[in-house]
Amino acid sequence: MKKIGIIGGAGYTAGELLRLLINHPEVSIEFVHSSSNAGKPITDVHGGLLGETDIVFSDSHPLEDIDILFLCSAHGQSKTFWEENNRPKGLKVIDLAQDFRDESEGYVYGLPELQFDKIEAADSVANPGCFATALQLSLLPLAKAHLLPENGDINITALTGSTGAGVKPGVTTHFSWRNDNISVYKPFTHQHLIEISATLKKLQPANTATINFVPMRGDFPRGIFAVTTLDCPLTEEEAIKLYKDFYQNAPFTVVSDRTIDLKQAVNTNKAIIRVEKHGKKLLVTCAIDNLLKGASGQAVQNMNIMLGIDQTTGLHLKPSAF
Repeated sequence: MKKIGIIGGAGYTAGELLRLLINHPEVSIEFVHSSSNAGKPITDVHGGLLGETDIVFSDSHPLEDIDILFLCSAHGQSKTFWEENNRPKGLKVIDLAQDFRDESEGYVYGLPELQFDKIEAADSVANPGCFATALQLSLLPLAKAHLLPENGDINITALTGSTGAGVKPGVTTHFSWRNDNISVYKPFTHQHLIEISATLKKLQPANTATINFVPMRGDFPRGIFAVTTLDCPLTEEEAIKLYKDFYQNAPFTVVSDRTIDLKQAVNTNKAIIRVEKHGKKLLVTCAIDNLLKGASGQAVQNMNIMLGIDQTTGLHLKPSAF
């Protein structure tokens, strides 16, 4: 059994991580650090785990006692953590913040459908962002085949649930504001565009397409539904084959022959993709759970790969029937 530690244990991603790791057959949780909740049962914060565990939040983080560390703190705090703490030799790290997604300081960008072999050999993995996961999975097969419009536009609209804003309350996360409401935020400037553009440039260096990304807040708790349109010379049959061939060895990325909906992906580690052709336009629809495939589920998937075990271990989650 590999021993696990979690930093930043009170947030949504940590709660989902705990839900997965408590029942994972290959690991045991040694500590869940939260200085503001130290001494409290984790079920005081993550109520859905009531009856599942008796773990208590810790104010210490003995790194020398664990094999794998998950960093679940806010963006920017991972770098601060390593400025203040020494990393024991051999400790594997998976960072769920954006601090090392540029692959600085020896981190590998943790998108399994793209970098399985590098993740397998890595000691440090930077987990992708939630929007970045959905949008990259929508475009990877085209970029690999050098079929992105080199001087054209890639137009993307994506709707995300309220948990994407994190656990800290804000004006746009209150139920009274979010319920029965939709709004645009960070149009054309969302921070995940940095990692998306970097990946596409690696796969198709000549690509200079403009990504017009408009994120939207949805009136639901979890999930991302992304709609991408772009010019593409392939027929619909050719495009579907391209996507199915690309993802044939990716256990969580499913190319559907039918119209998809968000509920198929929520509460699972799946990315569900639909490819259609309308005239010259290719329409790619992608649904993921922002807290699972977009965060903690993908982090566990990366951990499995780093440990050399089946990447689906502990992730056989089922969507709701309704």
